[in-house]
Amino acid sequence: MSENIWGYQPTSGHTAGTSLIGFKVEATDGSIGKVDKHSEDVGAACLVVDTGVWIFGKHVLLPAGTVSRIDTADEKIYVDRTKAQIKDAPEFEKDKHLGDEGYHEQVGGYYGGRRA
Repeated sequence: MSENIWGYQPTSGHTAGTSLIGFKVEATDGSIGKVDKHSEDVGAACLVVDTGVWIFGKHVLLPAGTVSRIDTADEKIYVDRTKAQIKDAPEFEKDKHLGDEGYHEQVGGYYGGRRA
């Protein structure tokens, strides 16, 4: 696969060094929550989204490659996946999302093959 799911798309509007914490996250079919954490690490850029009551207070890990557009004026991030695709993703594992290659492969494989 040529797409790097762990890097921001050049057309997303992402600017390195910009804090995305607190930005609302919009799936193709509605809001899914707010950014709790984000990483710009090369080869591992991602968002951790607090879904609030939508998935009973859980967090989801979204690789940066799922981000289609960032609107800094409205503090919204648009991802090119549906709410159902995000809800069905591998469960976010707080202790594994940093530095666990197997977990990254699992999440990256899930999102890499499932565009909206």
